[in-house]
Amino acid sequence: MSRINKNVVLALLTLTSSAFLLFQLYYYKHYLSTKNGAGLSKSKGSRIGFDSTQWRAVKKFIMLTSNQNVPVFLIDPLVLELINKNFEQVKNTSQGSISQCTFFCVPRDFTAFALQYHLWKNEEGWFRIAENMGFQCLKIESKDPRLDGIDSLSGTEIPLHYICKLATHAIHLVVFHERSGNYLWHGHLRLKEHIDRKFVPFRKLQFGRYPGAFDRPELQQVTLDGLEVLIPKDPMHFVEEVPHSRFIECRYKEARAFFQQYLDDNTVEAMAFRKSAKELLQLAAKTLNKLGVPFWLSSGTCLGWYRQCNIIPYSKDVDLGIFIRDYKSDIILAFQDAGLPLKHKFGKVEDSLELSFQGKDDVKLDIFFFYEETDHVWNGGTQAKTGKKFKYLFPKFTLCWTEFVDMKVRVPCGTLEYIEANYGKTWKIPVKTWDWKRSPPNVQPNGIWPISEWDEVIQLY
Repeated sequence: MSRINKNVVLALLTLTSSAFLLFQLYYYKHYLSTKNGAGLSKSKGSRIGFDSTQWRAVKKFIMLTSNQNVPVFLIDPLVLELINKNFEQVKNTSQGSISQCTFFCVPRDFTAFALQYHLWKNEEGWFRIAENMGFQCLKIESKDPRLDGIDSLSGTEIPLHYICKLATHAIHLVVFHERSGNYLWHGHLRLKEHIDRKFVPFRKLQFGRYPGAFDRPELQQVTLDGLEVLIPKDPMHFVEEVPHSRFIECRYKEARAFFQQYLDDNTVEAMAFRKSAKELLQLAAKTLNKLGVPFWLSSGTCLGWYRQCNIIPYSKDVDLGIFIRDYKSDIILAFQDAGLPLKHKFGKVEDSLELSFQGKDDVKLDIFFFYEETDHVWNGGTQAKTGKKFKYLFPKFTLCWTEFVDMKVRVPCGTLEYIEANYGKTWKIPVKTWDWKRSPPNVQPNGIWPISEWDEVIQLY
């Protein structure tokens, strides 16, 4: 019996000693080492997130582009939003002074960067080096849409997107191309038949679902998670552009076919009008952009873009549309300050507002304000002599960017429906005689202004 008790006591002592030893080891590792071995711990243990696959992929990508002098800049909306929220911290951060991965370690499948293609000097060499560094890269090319109307060049392909995967994280490199309106354009990421649809979760990409257009951003260098990167100087402006960046091309092939059927008017008068109309459109765009008022090409100007990729020489004016919700009380003064006197004002803000400004060479600018209803939108018209009101109905639409006479401007995304509402199914046929009160298929009477309001709703200058 005493023998058993001695064995039990011995076992208990051994167990207690082992537990105490384990406690000492734990205490030393998690408490004393932070004091006595602070240098080692700070360089490894406390750098939270820096062993993540995401951070390593971004680091390798930035090393690759830096060594090859490829001027990429960050366009990832999620990261740019985080930067904007912590902008003061980012500005005061130096390389290597960060102990926690804050920006590039936020869980996601992709990190998006961009580069301007004309600055890329060694595309093929970069591609090979990326694969040697462990990246699996996919290159997306497509035909240059600007050459679509030129038979000898219409098959020319340009790079649009690169997707480089390292382990489970992928870098999406969006290739921006300069356009003549001094803006940046990227193409649609369209997968060809031979591409593995399981290479990455393509549907989660934030760029490439459709072509996009962006203002050319001014860039600045910052340090994020210990890595030096270029970002837009105004991160939120870029982020706010993303959901409204959809771009549609002019229909170059159809425009060429139109001019084969209907010869273009290249008379001195037509060329002079187009020049004046272009200058007027540029001035109007500059004025409205300064006010922060979005607009789109409307009526005959929109028809000219869609049908023939140019200004209709016999239209004699420039037509723009603006949603009434974007109206600003100083819009008339802004145009007058720009050298465009008010020619007439019809209607009022609550109903059928229309403004017309006089440009040079007898070319006028007409601005139609659109009112939104449940299932349609409309703009109004007023006959000055009688006070009669008219209403023009359109299907509801959103706005897309396009390029017109070397400018980045908006048009209704569903342009065909918009054109057909205003000009009917025969819009392809040029019509030089047009009665705004009877010709449009979408026009309908809308009553008459009370005589007591004529001084307010019919103002001629």
